[in-house]
Amino acid sequence: MWDRIDSLEDELRDVEIRLGDPAVQADPSQLADLGRRLKQLDEVVRAGHRLRGLTDDLEVAREMLREAAGDDRAEMAAEIETLEAQIAAADDGLRVLLLPADPNADRNVIIEIRGAAGGEEANLFARDLFMMYEAFAKRQGWRFEVLGVSHSDLGGFSEVTALLSGDAVWTRMKHEAGTHRVQRVPVTESQGRVHTSSATVMVLPEAEEVEVQIADADLRVDTYRAGGPGGQSVNTMDSAVRITHLPTGVTVSMEDEKSQLKNKNKAMRVLRSRLLALEQEKAAAEASDLRQSQVSTGDRSEKIRTYNFKENRITDHRIGLTLHKLDRVLAGELDDVSDALVAEERQRQLEEGG
Repeated sequence: MWDRIDSLEDELRDVEIRLGDPAVQADPSQLADLGRRLKQLDEVVRAGHRLRGLTDDLEVAREMLREAAGDDRAEMAAEIETLEAQIAAADDGLRVLLLPADPNADRNVIIEIRGAAGGEEANLFARDLFMMYEAFAKRQGWRFEVLGVSHSDLGGFSEVTALLSGDAVWTRMKHEAGTHRVQRVPVTESQGRVHTSSATVMVLPEAEEVEVQIADADLRVDTYRAGGPGGQSVNTMDSAVRITHLPTGVTVSMEDEKSQLKNKNKAMRVLRSRLLALEQEKAAAEASDLRQSQVSTGDRSEKIRTYNFKENRITDHRIGLTLHKLDRVLAGELDDVSDALVAEERQRQLEEGG
């Protein structure tokens, strides 16, 4: 492991030198890549220096213990015990940092939430999930920006798209992708019976403009008049925009802004991110001969998580975690679930040897 740390320290110095090259500074893409790599390397090297320092301190403490007597010996034994615990924690932390870097670790995130199975109740649940993520983002100190929303008749969201930016936003939010199931009495239910509905969440790493080159000839841009809940007209101009990427068939629609240009810019941000995700999925499939979509049909049986209102219970089926504080989780206290998912992923990677 120490040979690898030494190698990474050499790479860190090389990256620092390259960042000072005028040619690199004139290339936004290369500058961004090197900046991300510098941050990763600096964190690993610092962790390596800390572990080395603690290991050296332990060696000195053991030598002093051999020469100590009386109260000094007891004091040194206690210090050794503390150092051994610190070394174990530092070693675990360093091994996590040495895992293969997630290429999206430093990216912002675009989330798309849609009502799935369950009609209008699914759309209302999609709104609940949106509000949960908005509150969670506030707790994390992230920036939360709505890119587009399609309202349903009862005030739910048939679809909503938002951009989240901040530290570790991808690391945490990527685990939210999938089908979310809700069990509760819908507002439209007159008999008080519990219904099961679902909403889907798609999580995309935001693509930078320089990363995904899109030729104008590959786009079909359609404009139309935006509409509000229940078909109510919210704009007398054709401000809504639908962009279709002809080579892939990927389509993005935006109508939240009154300005056609603003809607087009937002749609292009989402389109670039969807195309980046497609490229990454294709690369992963070629490497492992396995491709699994985050969300397939949105069927209730494919759920990653269940929200049971009657029991105030939330269950994440991937890790078998159940908490009886659904009300607090929906208010943004998603930390316990998120922490558990991140920890499980890291443990699995360590067991698989990265």
